[in-house]
Amino acid sequence: MTNFHDRVKGVLLSTALGDALGAPVEKLSRLQIAEQYGYVTALETAWYKENLGPEVNLGRHRGNGTATDDTLMTLALCRVYKTEKRHLDAYDMANEFVKEIAFRKVYIPELRRDALIIDRLFYPEKHIFLRHVLANCEPREGGYGNMVNCGAAMYIAPIGIVNAGNPLAAYNEAILFASGHQVSYGLEAAGVLAACVAKAFEKNVTIEAIIETAITFAKDGTKAAIIAVTGKANELKGQNLSYDEIVAALHEAIAPFSPMGDDVHRKIEKLGVPSNHYTPSRLFAIEELPLALAFILYNDGDYYKSIQDGINSGRDTDSIGVMAGVILGAMYGASIIKAEDEQLLSETNQIDFDLEATSFADVAKAIIQKDIETAHIVQSILS
Repeated sequence: MTNFHDRVKGVLLSTALGDALGAPVEKLSRLQIAEQYGYVTALETAWYKENLGPEVNLGRHRGNGTATDDTLMTLALCRVYKTEKRHLDAYDMANEFVKEIAFRKVYIPELRRDALIIDRLFYPEKHIFLRHVLANCEPREGGYGNMVNCGAAMYIAPIGIVNAGNPLAAYNEAILFASGHQVSYGLEAAGVLAACVAKAFEKNVTIEAIIETAITFAKDGTKAAIIAVTGKANELKGQNLSYDEIVAALHEAIAPFSPMGDDVHRKIEKLGVPSNHYTPSRLFAIEELPLALAFILYNDGDYYKSIQDGINSGRDTDSIGVMAGVILGAMYGASIIKAEDEQLLSETNQIDFDLEATSFADVAKAIIQKDIETAHIVQSILS
């Protein structure tokens, strides 16, 4: 039986595994992955940009277990909890989290050197620095004006951990904290994923219960997208379809809520062309979370198959892998992960997952214990 520490390690290790497995094929369509790789199953997969020169790969490296910003931001959030030792809100985004990403160097695997995390971040994540440091905004308004994407959801799993077994609290804390970074359905996805991770810590939890948790807490387009895509996954079971047919069906299901499809690249030809891509909407959803939930459901919670199906489906492959991974990592614990995968991830990224998990689990347990003590005080008031 897995204990709390093992489940925390399962979440952190699964973040890196889903991230590193999907990173070499990120932004490729399913068809492009099929043509260049077939079906990716190994962390040792070579990045399609690796040998294309710095004008294309920006001097970065992927493959051989290399993790990206999803993992770096997740561990940064863990460090904020270890510093503050309490629940967080948007003011912690504006203070300690900014310090972690913009003022304290860590090892950046893609750069193969110590650097600031912000040196690696995509523009929607750099928005944190622009809004909180340069614009000196009210912290709860930090997400205003940002590109709406999965940038907050990809690192939100630690909030699920410190609210293990309490998905409502996880949802609320994730929304409050991530409001300093994201808005609209990008913010909503962060809340829903945190709730799913918290639910996954329950003993004997089922995949169906986690999906129901996602649907219960999700609002607007995010709720509709999760219902549509997981509903389609249920329909596909038992039909003996090929993997490509499954992906095509799920992409069709998510299309009304994320209409850009495979056209995920920002090209000069798009400038000045009206679009609602990445803009706030009550009708849209990020596609990463609904797809991750669908692959988990379709595969009945099979750990590796769910993550692999997610990253081979194309587009934002690493974040799909992360979102499937953190839910299943919380369910099963680190024992579900192959020893050779943990060793490669640890060596390539210079991360001691035992140390990271132990130090964060201790803080998370202390936070949860304070919540229990508060609940006892409330109970005494009612008695």
